[in-house]
Amino acid sequence: MDRSSPIAAMTLVEKVIARAAGREAVRPGEILTAQIDFAFAHDSSGPRRWRPYLENLGVGLWDASKVALVSDHYVPAVDAESAAILSDVRAFARQYGVGAFFDMVGICHLVLPEHGLIRPGHFIAGGDSHTPMAGAFGAYAAGYGATDMAAIVATGETWLSVPETVRVDWSGAFQPGVVAKDIMLFLCRELGLDNAFAAIEYAGSTVAAMSMPERMVLANMAAELGFETGIVAPDQVTFDYLAARHAPVEDEAAALALRSDTDCAYRAVHRFDAATLAPQIARPHAPDNVASADELGEITIDQAYIGACVGAKLGDLRMAAEVLQGRKVAPGVRLLIAPASSATTEQAAREGILAALLEAGAVLLPSGCGACAGMGAGLLAAGEVCISSTNRNFRGRMGHKDAEVYLGSPYSVAAAAVAGRIVDPRVLLADRKIAA
Repeated sequence: MDRSSPIAAMTLVEKVIARAAGREAVRPGEILTAQIDFAFAHDSSGPRRWRPYLENLGVGLWDASKVALVSDHYVPAVDAESAAILSDVRAFARQYGVGAFFDMVGICHLVLPEHGLIRPGHFIAGGDSHTPMAGAFGAYAAGYGATDMAAIVATGETWLSVPETVRVDWSGAFQPGVVAKDIMLFLCRELGLDNAFAAIEYAGSTVAAMSMPERMVLANMAAELGFETGIVAPDQVTFDYLAARHAPVEDEAAALALRSDTDCAYRAVHRFDAATLAPQIARPHAPDNVASADELGEITIDQAYIGACVGAKLGDLRMAAEVLQGRKVAPGVRLLIAPASSATTEQAAREGILAALLEAGAVLLPSGCGACAGMGAGLLAAGEVCISSTNRNFRGRMGHKDAEVYLGSPYSVAAAAVAGRIVDPRVLLADRKIAA
């Protein structure tokens, strides 16, 4: 196939980039200028990095209505330095007229979708490596460093080399206790962490059956795999999610047309059966050091942490409560829960989920990035072992460099908190069914 032809078949990623570049068609390897539909940053990556560039250039934001700021890293302030950073973010939002400023209400990657600001077909630039989470909505969403983001918010555009696309198809239904997080840990082992200059597209009947928050897990952890972005084609699930947040998609047909053409060219296509997937655990100190939960030996834990954009959404808290209801956290284990947004906390309270978690012995923390980013409460001491629903377990990320962090789904984290050691959550879920 002649990929230089303007009528060449395109992948979902290529179609979104073509729209942003004002082109009829694009092909991998082309270097283009793309117009930004939406840009955002958090308190660590945004104003304190942008302000010097904007002031030196004597410019403002190219379009304040297309820029969002979220305070989520230094919240709530635990020292004077953190308080000063947050004060600067608030002052920047006022000075530059940023209307979409969300202060201490949750993690940016979840707060923005909750407010209907992530749209199918948009080109999104974010000042955080997990910006690809927005790709769950059929957007091209990539993370940029501070210098690039300053240029983006000043000009409204950026350059890129069009990436190739790797397609991953999942078919079949999950076993109880297996979720999107297990897919991503499995893929970290199977595909590795070095997939630069390519995008990953998730598809198949398993993905089609997922809720939007579960699709967000797939897109989010494209960053761990090393892809430029992760993406899922928009469909009725996408439209219903946005409509429920008073942000309906006006042209659903155009969004559906973004789906990859049947004869497009991929770098590779991988196919997996979700029915055969067991709960996965990443061992220290890398997300690709993965084994099935039932293959691990006796690993006792000091702490279980349910938090982060990828692991403390409402559905994640429901998973934890399913395991913890009527049970107690094991003696000597700390179970810490930091909901990903205040909206998550409010709904979990209405549903009785928080009560179940707290009755089991969990400790509720503020919404924010917290221990996932090595900030705030929940950091680890030397020699301590933690299992976490977060997306990374690099040495020293959650505290002391000699601590050990295992990664798992909220099911796996909750099951470990009850058992005092890492176990296959399917065992506890099966016990629940027998008792019923």
